[in-house]
Amino acid sequence: MTTPTWIKTTAAVAATAAIGFAATDPSTPWYRGLRKPSWQPPPPAFPAVWTPLYALLAAAGTRALRRTTGKDRARFARTFGANLILNAGWPVLFFRARSPAAAFAEVVALDLTNAMLLRHAAKADRLMVAALTPYAAWTIFATALNAAIVVLNAGQGPVGHGLRRAGVHQRRT
Repeated sequence: MTTPTWIKTTAAVAATAAIGFAATDPSTPWYRGLRKPSWQPPPPAFPAVWTPLYALLAAAGTRALRRTTGKDRARFARTFGANLILNAGWPVLFFRARSPAAAFAEVVALDLTNAMLLRHAAKADRLMVAALTPYAAWTIFATALNAAIVVLNAGQGPVGHGLRRAGVHQRRT
């Protein structure tokens, strides 16, 4: 008996979410000491946004895998898998390795895989595009936020070792 596609896809997305949740800790002195842009949402907004995004990602992934065959299905599966690995890796690089610069490079790669997923989805099904678009849009926002944190903390030695100067656009979370 083979495991249904929706179970495998949902399990992969849930594992990604669990890794991200486990790696993310906005309460650390390191994170609180980083300069952040004034437009950064408060920490509780992130799980509130990510929960439905992960549900949409699982639904879109399942739909894509069910509606594609052969090489198209294999390409989508590889891209989807790479996307999930990059998604899970971002909080590990940012929060655990305390490397916003490395996390920025990684999230740019995530954005590229999002574009590839959207391209695959556009060939197969408009509903998949609709399900993936909020995820892609949020990761673009996350990329801009990550870039702003890197810039605001430049010249602080390893980014964000808690050294602060007063700044008009500084926000503590």
